[in-house]
Amino acid sequence: MSFMLSSALRNLPVSSAWAAGVFTRSLSCSSQFQSSAQTKTKKSLGKSGVKNVVVVEGVRIPFLQSGTTYADLMPHDLARAALQGLLTRTSVPRDVVDYIVYGTVIQEVKTSNVAREAALGAGFSDKTPAHTVTMACISSNQAMTTGVGMIAAGQCDVVVAGGVELMSDVPIRHSRKMRKTMLTLNRAKTLGQKLSLISKIRPDYFAPELPAVAEFSTSETMGHSADRLAAAFGISRLEQDEYALRSHTLAKRAQDEGLLQDVVSFKVPGKDTVTKDNGIRPSSLEQMGKLKPAFVKPYGTVTAANSSFLTDGASAMLIMSEEKALAMGYKPKAYLRDFVYVSQDPKDQLLLGPTYATPKVLEKAGLTLNDIDVFEFHEAFAGQILANLKAMDSDWFAQNYMGRKSKVGAPPLDKFNTWGGSLSLGHPFGATGCRLVITAAHRLKKEGGQFGLVAACAAGGQGHAMIVELYPQ
Repeated sequence: MSFMLSSALRNLPVSSAWAAGVFTRSLSCSSQFQSSAQTKTKKSLGKSGVKNVVVVEGVRIPFLQSGTTYADLMPHDLARAALQGLLTRTSVPRDVVDYIVYGTVIQEVKTSNVAREAALGAGFSDKTPAHTVTMACISSNQAMTTGVGMIAAGQCDVVVAGGVELMSDVPIRHSRKMRKTMLTLNRAKTLGQKLSLISKIRPDYFAPELPAVAEFSTSETMGHSADRLAAAFGISRLEQDEYALRSHTLAKRAQDEGLLQDVVSFKVPGKDTVTKDNGIRPSSLEQMGKLKPAFVKPYGTVTAANSSFLTDGASAMLIMSEEKALAMGYKPKAYLRDFVYVSQDPKDQLLLGPTYATPKVLEKAGLTLNDIDVFEFHEAFAGQILANLKAMDSDWFAQNYMGRKSKVGAPPLDKFNTWGGSLSLGHPFGATGCRLVITAAHRLKKEGGQFGLVAACAAGGQGHAMIVELYPQ
């Protein structure tokens, strides 16, 4: 980021003491772990002449670290399991579903439209259309909002949206030289032509092209971007470790107390039934401090402990028009209200999507930060979260980079990701958006709130934010 940005933002008030203080306050805050409170009803966000779109239910199979129990499966296997979990929990007739949309990032070449393959495998009618979308870490967000748009436009009444990612088995390609030779060889008609092509193959042709979590436009990995962002905003290694420890501690508590209601068990073929996420591992600041920098060596601050890990998993959500849901006898969990997508410079502002999206979605909905009872932000890196909080609380950043007169303000941490986040629960790229939304809905009911705000950054310098409103109880 520019020198002016770095110099100005290092002086903004995010200190180690502040991070430790909010960590303690968020752990001691008991409201999120107690029985449902009385909802503080504000004005609903329903709009005249616009269909209300509701979430009936959302589920996910357990999110697992890549290379573990799901390692021998394919993406559509995971997506199918999530869809079957949704069908079991809701008992929705398969032929009632008008459309299926799934998000994914690194596509398996054999099932490029994974939505269709998973739907057929889950027993949906072959007459039910399905398509797959990709928008990096907000792919299932895009799947959901695509469904919202189809319902609001009157094209559908019932949509299933979801996302899937299998990082245990990603496509590895031959080099371009080898691919070109093999394609040409396939078209050769005579033995002489084939032998001539084969004779041109050199050892370097066999070097594979390995996939990388990197920006095509900048060739920079997201971890490097996170390290630079943390440095620009003056976020220390200790602050990042403290935040990561907070995420794991809160996730473990939520898991132990049965609050992660969206998780459905999955009997993995040939293996045991998986019932819970396996990446939740509260440690200690001392142990976390021993890890070496993962990207910018030797002086970087982003490590394996304060980054989200490569994750396998899938999610699915049943979205309906309110009228259809009530006619079928369902009690919806939440309304899906206003949403926005943003994009900015993928070099210097790759991970600041929530900062740009939050004020826009609040203005669109006619709300302020104080109206939000629950915040669910995607945690790509601890440094990314803390940098966004710092940017959101900066008048200088708002005026110089966002063209705004004043800051939107930082969400209070006693309302922020209080059941853990991607750092601890895991982050299957294509599936996280649905987890954020259904968690917001469950937290609103548990805590007696009305409005939740979901936000996420994504590769390409993009971002998303959405308002979720609790369905009247």
